[in-house]
Amino acid sequence: MSTQPMDMRAGMDTTMAQVVRAFGYIKPHCAYLFCNKRGHRMKVLVHDGLGIWLCARRLEQGKFHWAQVHQGETVALSPEQLQALIQGLPWQRIGRQQVVTML
Repeated sequence: MSTQPMDMRAGMDTTMAQVVRAFGYIKPHCAYLFCNKRGHRMKVLVHDGLGIWLCARRLEQGKFHWAQVHQGETVALSPEQLQALIQGLPWQRIGRQQVVTML
């Protein structure tokens, strides 16, 4: 997950360039997440080993619980944290074994 906002008008090539800038590479079997400034739109770039997918999600109400810049330029998420984030839930409270780690 990138903590820097992204212009949601970006297409595949621009998003791939942003992934390389933020993460240094595009690794197979990984997902790279970006959010817009207002926090209600997300883009996900996925390398599935055969090709690259670019997906978008928009919340009709509320915002995604995005990582803050003070947490670093990029943040790694567990599969459970990713599921919570995509659903609009506070992923920061989900630990590696789905236990509460922060109040």
